[in-house]
Amino acid sequence: MELLDLMKYRRSIRKYQSRQISREDMETIIEAGTYAPNAGGGQRSIIVGIRNLELAEKIGKLNVARFDRPKLSGSYVSADQPSIIDDPTMKSGFYGAPAVCVVFAMKNFLYSVPDAFCCAENMALMATELGISSCIVARGEETFDNEIGAALLREWNIPENYIARCFVLLGYCEGEYPRPKPRKANRAKIVE
Repeated sequence: MELLDLMKYRRSIRKYQSRQISREDMETIIEAGTYAPNAGGGQRSIIVGIRNLELAEKIGKLNVARFDRPKLSGSYVSADQPSIIDDPTMKSGFYGAPAVCVVFAMKNFLYSVPDAFCCAENMALMATELGISSCIVARGEETFDNEIGAALLREWNIPENYIARCFVLLGYCEGEYPRPKPRKANRAKIVE
């Protein structure tokens, strides 16, 4: 598939089969993340891949625990692929994805957030090329800001000056793959 076609095809998936992705595919997806654009070529992001549904679900619940609904700019995401925004009864921000990549970046680095999200987008596109569904989820900073989260960071040897910025959920779409949403008008301009 051509790159632009791949970008047009990719969707944020929030309904997953329990079938696990292969370790080889996860390694390829993580490698794609390491080639993402990053400020000054510093390659500061750290990626932790999790291929354990139970652990992913545990972290997904931490991700939702302090979800602050009043900060939302909208109240609806999708009927086909509902999010925790659409359904407050959802208990995991990872929607049952069997695999998750956590993208960490330096806490006090000016370009920490854009570096992490460039990394996540590269991984989501690579996953799509491999036939694996994905969703990029934020709220990384608050997910590990508790005793359970801190213990995981120590176990994974994440440096103290690093913070989780986002997650890339990985798995196989449960049900029909969503159709594209129409593009909103007047979002792009060229000035000459």
